[in-house]
Amino acid sequence: MAEAVTFDSLRRSIKAGKPAPVYLLHGREGFFIDQLSRDIEALVPEADRDFNLTVLYAPQTEPAKVVEACRRYPMMAERQVVILREAQSGMPPRFGAAAYLKALAAYAASPSPTTVLCVCFRGEEAKGAEFMKAMKAGGGVVFESAKVREDRVGAQVAQFIKDRGLSVDPKALAMLCDFVGTDLSRLYNEVGKLTVSLGPGAMVTPEAVERNIGVSKEYNNFEFVSALANRDEAKVMKILRYFRADPKNHPVQPLAVNIFTLFSNLLAAYYATDRSERGLMQELGFRWPGQLKDIKAAMGNYGPWHAIEIVQEIRRFDCRTKGVGSRQDPYDLLNDLAVRILHPLGQKGVEL
Repeated sequence: MAEAVTFDSLRRSIKAGKPAPVYLLHGREGFFIDQLSRDIEALVPEADRDFNLTVLYAPQTEPAKVVEACRRYPMMAERQVVILREAQSGMPPRFGAAAYLKALAAYAASPSPTTVLCVCFRGEEAKGAEFMKAMKAGGGVVFESAKVREDRVGAQVAQFIKDRGLSVDPKALAMLCDFVGTDLSRLYNEVGKLTVSLGPGAMVTPEAVERNIGVSKEYNNFEFVSALANRDEAKVMKILRYFRADPKNHPVQPLAVNIFTLFSNLLAAYYATDRSERGLMQELGFRWPGQLKDIKAAMGNYGPWHAIEIVQEIRRFDCRTKGVGSRQDPYDLLNDLAVRILHPLGQKGVEL
């Protein structure tokens, strides 16, 4: 029966040597698809790959040739693996992506017990009721690789680091996420650099990120937001000048998201029924106490009505940077926003 599974549970079953006969890996986040297809390739020992691992590309391969490869018997082994890449492209002009999957439906409904077929549909969602019905009938597994939400990227990167046998300082984690953004493949590669440089069991520190990745430990989004939380006007303006001098590497929109996250979390903290450390962590979905540092600082510098006013100002800023009601330079707008945050009126009656 075709089933929806998580990335972690799917990896566990593959590594345990209990693969499904057919996998469809599809969706917008390519990182998970690439990682899982590598795990499936690894089902074939290195020494046997010349005979029992076949990698095909849909744009150059007729569906009938894929089926033919899957129906072959493995050579002196329990199973063979067939990887079909770029299925989202189909095989123009004869087969679009949906038609290509439809042509594989008969095989998916009755797959070879000695073959593991992995269909990689990278960058978009696969369509085709007939193929999905066949996957269910044949015991296949469908995995949709959705884009990771921005507020969950940090947890994903922390897991990357943990899997490599390292630990990470919260500031270093924030620096990595701010610098690379939501590109998980790039984040994974950057973590790989740190692993090689630091060695097993090491702590990823801000200094290590600065030294190995090239991110300044003093001038980054994390420090800017922290300076706002602490209401340190001199530091805010100092970092702002640094960002303005290098706008290509410091766009204002991701920074606005970080600022909004701080003050929306601040509002949630004020309205939490349990304001103990444990209660706030649960309310905000934090995983370690260090993540509360800026929230606690902000609670000492901004009241709840300040936070409401600031959230409204951030929304206005977001509209203006997109050309709604303003044609000012984005960094002039950011400067104005910073001043309004640092000196809020905090009056009751401000619209949300």
